[in-house]
Amino acid sequence: MHGPASPGWLLVALCAATGAYCLLRMRSAVEEQRRAAGGEALMGFGMAAMAVPTAVFTPPSWAWPAYAVVFGAAALRALWAARASAHHLHHLVGTAAMVYMAVVMAGAPAHAHAHEHGGAAPGPGVPLLTGALLLYFTGYVLLAGIRLLPAAGTSGGGALAWGDRPELARACRLSMGIGMLAMLLTM
Repeated sequence: MHGPASPGWLLVALCAATGAYCLLRMRSAVEEQRRAAGGEALMGFGMAAMAVPTAVFTPPSWAWPAYAVVFGAAALRALWAARASAHHLHHLVGTAAMVYMAVVMAGAPAHAHAHEHGGAAPGPGVPLLTGALLLYFTGYVLLAGIRLLPAAGTSGGGALAWGDRPELARACRLSMGIGMLAMLLTM
């Protein structure tokens, strides 16, 4: 993504750590949780790869279409899985956002080069789809943050395995939502 290097590295670290935790969650005894964790691990690692600052590594021209294909396939899988669980609708929006960002980034190097040398900037304002995704993920982050607040009168039950801790899964999803917001803001 285009933007300063330090926040880019922080975003890479956040997304990679989230992806790694989601891999741990794939060891859960609950099949639905394993499936969701697999999709979230793909998102976390994909976001980390896309967030590497371009000053350090400029991906080859084929990388952005490859991201679009991978996340397009993940979007189709999320669409299929949404029949059984509404949570997969969020996965669908997330993977579609990744496809959108990959397509935009595929065309960005020529624009960035022209803009650096006095070329015309894109039209005023934020593109409609970017704005809609920003609104969606802002709402998602706020809602996910509220869900992390402990409910009154709840106490910790028995010890749960790392892959089965719902509060950590929610924190993982919140982190990815924040990462998605940061990536969309750099578009």
